[in-house]
Amino acid sequence: MLTRKQHELLMFIHERLKETGVPPSFDEMKEALDLRSKSGIHRLITALEERGFIRRLPNRARALEVLRLPESANAGLAGPRTKGFAPEVIEGSRGKAPPVPAREPEPAEIAGLTVPVMGRIAAGVPIAAIQTESHQITVPADLVGGGEHFALEVRGDSMIEAGILDGDTVLIKRSDTADSGDIVVALVDDEEATLKRLRRKGGSIALEAANPAYETRIFGPDRVRIQGKLVALFRSY
Repeated sequence: MLTRKQHELLMFIHERLKETGVPPSFDEMKEALDLRSKSGIHRLITALEERGFIRRLPNRARALEVLRLPESANAGLAGPRTKGFAPEVIEGSRGKAPPVPAREPEPAEIAGLTVPVMGRIAAGVPIAAIQTESHQITVPADLVGGGEHFALEVRGDSMIEAGILDGDTVLIKRSDTADSGDIVVALVDDEEATLKRLRRKGGSIALEAANPAYETRIFGPDRVRIQGKLVALFRSY
């Protein structure tokens, strides 16, 4: 069972792929669903992927493939049954994407994988939420396991005692859950993104700095959404 927004996004992606062969951008999806930020689109895409309706294609930023449609949508697309006509509907495995055939990796994939850089993240006072892709970087393949990854440029000094400095680039594995003690990208009130250590305190969530000059900020659980967990960082000298 899909929520209304999940169903709307799935059908929007499906129709755009039928019309142009190219999936819509995050900005186009946000505008079509009348959402305030692209973080909501990230959550909807993750939910659709977990339910086996879409698949994010590896090593290609924002490339999407529709694996199946809800049964109600399939019935509507098929319409009245006519002689000699059989609608072509791709049915994926229930609840999971079909297995991808094994292939030999390309030389570029052995050397490294391309990851999108999605703007800047505050290691200090929260700044505007995650932006659109600004450019791409290549990271060692052994740093990127399963799942989707993206990178962010760090601004601020609130995580210096965790070894994260202003100007570093952090590699993030996209996830909407994290354990207490993980360093995460947290979205506050669907508007501000920050890089902090997550602490769970009873029914509240604390975003803890690694610099005594900054106070720990405590929020109700409905005000904080986890966007991903820190995997690695890169630094230029």
